[in-house]
Amino acid sequence: MEPTLHTMKPGDSARVTGFVRGERGYRQRLLAMGLTPGAIFSVVRVAPLGDPVEISVRNFTLTLRRSEAAIVLIEKV
Repeated sequence: MEPTLHTMKPGDSARVTGFVRGERGYRQRLLAMGLTPGAIFSVVRVAPLGDPVEISVRNFTLTLRRSEAAIVLIEKV
């Protein structure tokens, strides 16, 4: 099973490898916020029901909903 951002636990780290095709508008927003291919991030916290997830990337925190996190392709580091 391939890892996904919304299944990671606090303290886990991963690298962005790309994005799911077809989500061009939101993908551009994520790129503008620093979530670019090759960027390494760590999970800071996850809400009790798993939505949203807070990550730390490039020295700032970013909170993503489960649907938003699902378009990010990752590999654990």
